Amino acid sequence: MPNRLAHETSPYLLQHADNPVDWWPWSAEAFEEARERGVPVLLSVGYSSCHWCHVMAHESFEDEATAALMNEKFVNIKVDREERPDVDAVYMEAVQAATGQGGWPMTVFLTADAEPFYFGTYFPPEPRHGMPSFPQVLDGVHRAWTDRRGEVAEVAGKIVRDLGERQLTHGSGEKPGEDELAQALLGLTRDYDAAHGGFGGAPKFPPSMAVEFLLRHYGRTGAEGALQMAADTCERMARGGIYDQLGGGFARYSVDREWVVPHFEKMLYDNALLCRAYAHLWRATGSDLARRVALETADFMVRELRTNEGGFASALDADSEDPATGAHVEGAYYVWTPGQLREVLGDDDAELAMGCFGVTEEGTFEKGASVLQLPLSDGPVADATRLASIRERLLAARAERPAPGRDDKVVAAWNGLAIAALAEVGAYFDRPDLIAAAVGAGDLLVRLHMDPRARIARTSKDGQVGANAGVLEDYADVAEGFLALAGVTGEGVWLEFAGFLLDHVLAQFVDAESGALYDTAADAERLIRRPQDPTDNAAPSGWTAAAGALLSYAAHTGAEPHRTAAERALGIVKALGPRVPRFIGHGLAVAEAALDGPREVAVVGEVLGDLHRTALLGTAPGAVVAAGPEGSTELPLLADRPLTDGRPTAYVCRGFVCTAPTTDPAELAGLLS
Repeated sequence: MPNRLAHETSPYLLQHADNPVDWWPWSAEAFEEARERGVPVLLSVGYSSCHWCHVMAHESFEDEATAALMNEKFVNIKVDREERPDVDAVYMEAVQAATGQGGWPMTVFLTADAEPFYFGTYFPPEPRHGMPSFPQVLDGVHRAWTDRRGEVAEVAGKIVRDLGERQLTHGSGEKPGEDELAQALLGLTRDYDAAHGGFGGAPKFPPSMAVEFLLRHYGRTGAEGALQMAADTCERMARGGIYDQLGGGFARYSVDREWVVPHFEKMLYDNALLCRAYAHLWRATGSDLARRVALETADFMVRELRTNEGGFASALDADSEDPATGAHVEGAYYVWTPGQLREVLGDDDAELAMGCFGVTEEGTFEKGASVLQLPLSDGPVADATRLASIRERLLAARAERPAPGRDDKVVAAWNGLAIAALAEVGAYFDRPDLIAAAVGAGDLLVRLHMDPRARIARTSKDGQVGANAGVLEDYADVAEGFLALAGVTGEGVWLEFAGFLLDHVLAQFVDAESGALYDTAADAERLIRRPQDPTDNAAPSGWTAAAGALLSYAAHTGAEPHRTAAERALGIVKALGPRVPRFIGHGLAVAEAALDGPREVAVVGEVLGDLHRTALLGTAPGAVVAAGPEGSTELPLLADRPLTDGRPTAYVCRGFVCTAPTTDPAELAGLLS
């Protein structure tokens, strides 16, 4: 019999709707139930494409005996971290403070007042590797609750007090200057993996936000070292197993430092950020590889993640069914053995494919299978036509395999990132279909996610909006996407919608005294702590994403409150950028734009003609572009800007100073580099 999750919209929660565990969604009613029964709450947090979440669900939550123990002794709450990033952030902070590490699945035991007192992540069904079994944990927590209730309450109260006393050093409230950005670059240089690209060791995550900072720093200063780190990192990732060499798109991360074996799930936010980063690398260098990867990644998002309603789904699972065994295993959809290559391609082409894609008899993954790569080679270059045919045949054969599951949940923030990427890539490479896909996703967010007061809902699924309020990253990233649409399409309505969202940021998320930002609105559900994190995780922090959107909006409109809020928010980047640049890359990229101006470009007389496209291709950090016909009132930057001798004309301003208007694309390019 289905439990209380059967009516939820989250694919992750629905995966647990038939568990014998009597799950509750996060709700006041669940905590009231715990209070009435006099039992603790077991909070389990995960997400649909999380491999170990699936493992623990299969081992424990589908097991009748374990479920009976959970139901008897606890009120069990299941949370999708992608729907409730605020709940996830608050308890993850507690887990990390208590244990020094965190991750998903996250398992937290709470009082009926939602105060945490015992923490963990994955627990196995039997004791192993020094970990207690999950039933042992359940029994131990139950005995502590029953026999030492006062001690449990004391621990819970102390944890909440300690969390409340943790102070974030916001800095001076002043934006970073040349010195701080130079120190940040030096810090990244120290952490750079010169042999393989990227930063740090294994596991290695794609550093899209650090790459954006490096490209903007190069655009502003001409620092070749910054460009080299960005370009080499992007090439190594694009040649590695983390990139899908057949279908395009990036996996979540690499388990090794060489980018060979990925954790195979594909997330919308990773692909949106990387698509944009490769497009900007092409803009800076003209790299054919960067152009190919940007377009392939954009096509992957549209082909495999776009929903029937026009939005973009959250993720594809890492696991899928292995046709040989019927078991769900990680990477089954993507990896190849030499025998499988021969079966599809024949002996000669299989031999070529093995050499080109780094497939070995021993395998680079598990059970003799290999993840396809494009290793650097000193040998002869394969015939491009023959290699294209090989790719097509392998892709067609792969399509016959059982596909990974898709999380069809539309997350507002991640769709904002996708809109920005697709709009820009469509404009750069004359792909109106990609611009149309971006517009379609924007329309969905306005129509379904935004209410009449322009407050935004976090998620939707199958055209049904979710119940959870948007958090700061939703407002910021959707505003960023709308600003990109305004710059590409010349339609002022997107700037207007971005303004509505950013007005909410100023009213609901900014601390008026310090200029710091919170992740939840002032009138949002009260948790044991109001979450606030300026550092990048898998995507830009809401804090620095908001700073970037506020800065761009101010450049478009001259809105002084938005500019002031952006600069005050960047105080945290001044404080953290020189110390931990890997973890605040987006903030550093925004700081580069603030230091450069950003420049304001008005192109009068055309949309997506030569002059407009040249403006969009400028490498000046964070430059904003407005385009439209003479006399247009769609965008503020177009006001009182005439044509020159009847020809399209560009106007470039920076810091209240404007250069002479130009009709020459080459001259405009020089003004924006």
